[in-house]
Parts: sequence; structure tokens; C-alpha cells
Amino acid sequence: MLTIHADSRGHALVVKGELIADAGQLADLTAAHPRARVRQWPGILTPGLINLHGNELLEQAYHPDPREADLLGTAPLTGTALAALDMDDARWGASARRGLQRMLAHGTVRVACEELRNPAVRDALHRSRLAMGRLGRPGGTPALDPYASGLPVEFAETREQHSAARFAFFDVRDEAELAARGAGTCVATVVDGRLVYRRR
Repeated sequence: MLTIHADSRGHALVVKGELIADAGQLADLTAAHPRARVRQWPGILTPGLINLHGNELLEQAYHPDPREADLLGTAPLTGTALAALDMDDARWGASARRGLQRMLAHGTVRVACEELRNPAVRDALHRSRLAMGRLGRPGGTPALDPYASGLPVEFAETREQHSAARFAFFDVRDEAELAARGAGTCVATVVDGRLVYRRR
């Protein structure tokens, strides 16, 4: 089944399985693919973001369960706060899954990291279907929102026909507003053709 994902500017992609089958303006694509399901999203369509701090956010931070918010808060725990926790493989895996879901909620489609040493974290990343890439440049502040890292924001590869369907939508008017407001404006993230995050 074909699905057309379109933004407020009329930019659209046709997704078939895990791949982009076509790209162009919404009106042209709906005419070319009249039986496709159409999903329209507010804001702009982008290739999706690369989070450059995979190791720090997945293996060196604990993402509290919402049920732990009263005790631990909601922000990732690092340093002495992390050291005070009783971390086993199951807890590391659950933390990594929550961290990855929070990355998806910021339009992330690729995580840059060195080889992950923790098998539970490695498995969580594999199951998330997020692409993994090598570290591009060191530095910056680890953040779920790449715009908060202090580094130039990197986008995944350009969307084109027959490439992997990995992209995101942000509820902003243009790229300048996205840079000003950050990736918390994400409304939808698609990875390998699957809608893996949708803002409620």
C-alpha cells in the first residue's frame, strides 16, 4: 500500500514499504497515485535529524520511567545521579528504549555513536530501526534535541526516489523557525516507512 506524507507547503513523499517511491508536490503525487492513502502534517517536511551523542545519551545516561518521575524527575540522569542507581541489563535496556523514543519525538532518524558496549542498549537501538552512524565530530552537550547540543545540526541524507523512507515533520513555518524553536516542534517521524512517532 502506498502512503503519501505531505507538509503544509505541499511538499510530499510517496512511501512504499521501507522506501520512497516518489517525491514532489502533493497535487502532482495524488494525481499520479490516486489510490494512495494521504497523511497531511502541519509544518515542514525534513530528512530527519542526526543525534550526535548516541553513546552519552544511551550508555552514559538513565532515562527515568514516567512512574519514577516523582522520585527521579524526567530529565536524563548522568554522573553521580546515575551511579546511585542499581542498574542491571533489564534497566539499561528499558532506559535505552525510552531514550530512543524521546529521540524519535525530536525528529531523529539516525544516531551517531561509537560501538555500543552494553548488549541491552545495542539491542534496543537495533530494534528501534534507527540508523546508526559513526561519530562525526566531538564536543557539544548531549541533548535529546540536537538543536540544544551547541553543535551545528546535521540532517540525514536527502530524500529521493528509492532511498530509505526516513524523514520528519516539524510544526514550524520554515527551517529558520525550526532552528529558533528546536526539535521539540516535531509532530511525526517516519523510519523505514513506518510512522514511529506521532505527537498526540
